[in-house]
Amino acid sequence: VIGLGGIGAEVARIAKGMGMEVIAWNRTRQPDAAVPMVELDALLERSDVVSLNLVLNDETRGFLDRARIARMKPGVILVNTARGALVDEAALIEALKSRHIRHAGLDVFHNEPLKAGDPIARLENVTLAAHAAFRTLEASMTLLRRAIDIVKRIQS
Repeated sequence: VIGLGGIGAEVARIAKGMGMEVIAWNRTRQPDAAVPMVELDALLERSDVVSLNLVLNDETRGFLDRARIARMKPGVILVNTARGALVDEAALIEALKSRHIRHAGLDVFHNEPLKAGDPIARLENVTLAAHAAFRTLEASMTLLRRAIDIVKRIQS
């Protein structure tokens, strides 16, 4: 698991519940993490499945670049439900075509909505999903509470 914030921690919990051996890396120290924390290179080299769960900002844009993809274990499965721009798209497509990345599960894309004929959509070893992974009960309740708060402020 790359990125052990709220979503990454939940991914780790679910993966452990399925019997997976879970390791994680986070940009900031996580002393109370429920899974072993490792250096990024170790995670990339050891992991059969990599789940990308980082926020997108100036520091993380292009985070999974050609060099980091090359360090990933051959045959890895990559899951990105965070932001498309975290990954160098050209390097990802190249790694998928060469099968260095065996399969990618993508809920996010560089250009959303994904256009018909987009090269990533034509690869047989890519599973695409509508950008809706955030639609949990908790996330929906948070959005509703925020909307109610906004209405209350407007009425005041």
